[in-house]
Amino acid sequence: MHFDTIAAISTPMGEGAIAIVRLSGDEAIQIADRIFRSPSGKSLLNEQSHTIHYGHLTDPSSGETVEEVMVSLMKEPKTFTREDVVEVNCHGGLVSVNRVLELVLREGARLAEPGEFTKRAFLNGRIDLSQSEAVMDLIRAKTDRAMNVALNQMEGKLSRLIKQLRLALVETLAQVEVKIDYPEYDEVEETTVPYMIEKCTWVKEEIDKLLRTSAQGKILREGLATVIVGRPNVGKSSLLNSLVQENKAIVTDIAGTTRDIIEEYVNVRGVPLRLVDTAGIRETEDIVERIGVERSRQVLKEADLILLVLNSAEELSVEDERLFTAVSGMDKIVVVNKTDLEQKIDLAKVKELTDDATIVTTSLLADEGIDELEEAIAGLFFEGNIESEDLTYVSNARHIALLHKARTTIEEALGAAEIGIPIDMIQIDVTRTWEILGEIIGDTVQEGLINELFSRFCLGK
Repeated sequence: MHFDTIAAISTPMGEGAIAIVRLSGDEAIQIADRIFRSPSGKSLLNEQSHTIHYGHLTDPSSGETVEEVMVSLMKEPKTFTREDVVEVNCHGGLVSVNRVLELVLREGARLAEPGEFTKRAFLNGRIDLSQSEAVMDLIRAKTDRAMNVALNQMEGKLSRLIKQLRLALVETLAQVEVKIDYPEYDEVEETTVPYMIEKCTWVKEEIDKLLRTSAQGKILREGLATVIVGRPNVGKSSLLNSLVQENKAIVTDIAGTTRDIIEEYVNVRGVPLRLVDTAGIRETEDIVERIGVERSRQVLKEADLILLVLNSAEELSVEDERLFTAVSGMDKIVVVNKTDLEQKIDLAKVKELTDDATIVTTSLLADEGIDELEEAIAGLFFEGNIESEDLTYVSNARHIALLHKARTTIEEALGAAEIGIPIDMIQIDVTRTWEILGEIIGDTVQEGLINELFSRFCLGK
């Protein structure tokens, strides 16, 4: 498959030691050769693949030297895109990298669309769709565990399993075709139906295994939306700072200091939390604070985990009890803070209100109780199972939705087989399951979905 030559900046914008402009396509080496000048006068067209060369970039129209560079030369097919790829390493300033990009665009390259390099790797058959999506997961990983999940998927662990499932279904469909083509042989049907049930049962069990890891995988990929709530001045911002280990939020003794939503990603025992510190929820006449309180209530509705903070040095108030009502039925941990002060809170009453939620006592001022809180967070969602390295974690919401659909159709096939529905009717559900699983790795996916998925990638990837 042949495409035009694309180019983009592949490193983050800003000042740094180096920046990289990447080219990919049939004309990548020729374009680079037209603007590259080495001290020895060598041509890139005559150089070996996977070599790097020192020199300068020169504007052919003016003869002006544009940049001092190192040029990496990689010839197809052993490249990321399976096309000729050139990476120009230049100085990492905004002006220098943009001058290099402008020069290669003037010489015939086209500015790449977001994710177009990875899209070409997919279209050229180097990776499948699930591996392509894992590239972006790897870039966005917030913890080591999330990165390991993305690496396993990028290396094809999920793809290999999906292909095994589809192969089992194809073998089943082949048996069905034999029965349809030779209906006069009764023994064919006698062996075909049990064989179909056996294969479909195995496929269903494997899908169930994947779905059992999906909740944990999705958390590792996207992070837990974790909201810290409580009355003003109970220690919410102090808790945020303790988990982040930086002074991100203003901490004072004045109630209502936090007027807006403060977000921060933190790594808690390998679990990425998208931590949100909210304005203290209370009735207030302050217009600005009231807006913050309303935003806090909205954020509550979107939370995966609630950290409900109480003040150990005060009795439970009506506002505290309203908060318990607001988060009833949600995953939560109750944090009883300020245990360094004289206890006035009724812990027995707190236990009555918690819906069996975990209660952790802390003194954030004395830096006590944070380890216990982190352990409670990790245990609530993972229960130690995440340490298993041989599990195939499904982390992508698109993959999870397709697995649920595939599970439904394979269950329908099994149910039909068990009650004696004609085998050619069962074949429809088995074929649909095969197609749905193919959408995960891109074998049966539509072009519109492919374009939409790769548009989410960063430019240069």
